Amino acid sequence: MSDYEKTLDLIIGRWRSQILYTGVELGVFEYVSSHPKNASEIAKVLNLDYNLAYRLLRALGSLGLLREGVNRDFTITPQGEFLRKDNPKTLRGIALLEEGPEHYALWKHLPTMIKDGKQNAFPREYGQKLFEFTDSNPLYREVFNQAMSSYSSIQTAWVTDALDGYNFSNVNTVCDVGGGQGHLLCSLLVKYPHLKGTVIELDSVIKNNDLLWDEKMGVKDRCNYVGGNMFSKVPAADAYIMKMILHDWSDDECVKILSNIYNAAPENGTVLIAEHLVPGPEEPHFSKLFDIHMMCVATGKERTVEEYVDLLKETGWNHANTFHSQSGLMGIIEGKK
Repeated sequence: MSDYEKTLDLIIGRWRSQILYTGVELGVFEYVSSHPKNASEIAKVLNLDYNLAYRLLRALGSLGLLREGVNRDFTITPQGEFLRKDNPKTLRGIALLEEGPEHYALWKHLPTMIKDGKQNAFPREYGQKLFEFTDSNPLYREVFNQAMSSYSSIQTAWVTDALDGYNFSNVNTVCDVGGGQGHLLCSLLVKYPHLKGTVIELDSVIKNNDLLWDEKMGVKDRCNYVGGNMFSKVPAADAYIMKMILHDWSDDECVKILSNIYNAAPENGTVLIAEHLVPGPEEPHFSKLFDIHMMCVATGKERTVEEYVDLLKETGWNHANTFHSQSGLMGIIEGKK
């Protein structure tokens, strides 16, 4: 592919993501299976116009999400399977959130934000910040929570990989700050049977017991959920872990969170900050793109190791170590009190 063609390919990237989104939104991946189904049958069952539905199915085939056979028959591909609700590694929620109308509308503000130096498109578009908007919009909140659960599963795998071989022998209690439904903490409790843990999270996130991971992963007796706000205080623990939390917030807000953890931690306490770490200018990296996403949805950003170390120093922590997942997509900054 020539440089010209590569540039053109970038320009039309939206076509791919919106075609994928439409397939998810219309239920295509829930109905099409490994057994061939004709386009006319798919259109009838999903209540779609046949001619337009076939063109969508054909496009999804071109993206490698479906496979088109003779006579307009379609089957789902291994890649398409990740867009099904019942797939343990489903990406369906992420597709609905990131390509859905609420988030899509935010990106039109990007040029203006960069001009005036004020990030976060949610107040510009909706008059509310992200978490305020989430609390006041039940349908959006449902999709948001589904997406966060999917993100969490992916990121947990990266975090546990980065922490492979980490010495938890001197740690008895772990607090997952902003830990969602507890997937990361419960994964650590499974791997380290001597640990006990607490998730501190907003009440709205942990109120549905069916979404919590402690019972599903067999660690209910060692896992506790506490409703609260990390900007006020956090529970006592030997070690604290935050996965993709600080990137949501500005430096001043991060200082407040880290200070609260420092004040709650015992002598020789530990904090583990799991984030997409931005590498040097010579390396293209997912974090540099995710950073622009954060510019649109919140007040935070993706940071370099040096920037996180500065935040640790400002709040009394000492930088002890940095770990990376094998994929290079997740890094962990270790701070010691």
